[in-house]
Amino acid sequence: MATNYKVLGQVEPAADTLTTVYTVPAATETVVANVCVTNLGSSPAAIRIAVRPNGATIEDKHYIVYDTGIDMYSYEFLTMPITLDATDVISVYSSTGAVAFNVFGSEIS
Repeated sequence: MATNYKVLGQVEPAADTLTTVYTVPAATETVVANVCVTNLGSSPAAIRIAVRPNGATIEDKHYIVYDTGIDMYSYEFLTMPITLDATDVISVYSSTGAVAFNVFGSEIS
């Protein structure tokens, strides 16, 4: 089995839009190490992060962060080891269009 350490995904979603930042490739497992959330805007934002097994339709039970505030021009490094199987999806959301999400970890194939 090969392990590849990498940037798993980066996205700056439109305001109030749940957006996929990473989908585990087929025949692959993934360990997420960190998620960095950066508010690039001049106003506070609310963020959400969801893990959807096998790309399931979003439900409340999928959220691991929900409407957590992030101050203007600031960032949060969320250290949250998450194990994912093939086709699992990480989705993100912000109340403004000025928040960047960066996901770091390793793919095992």
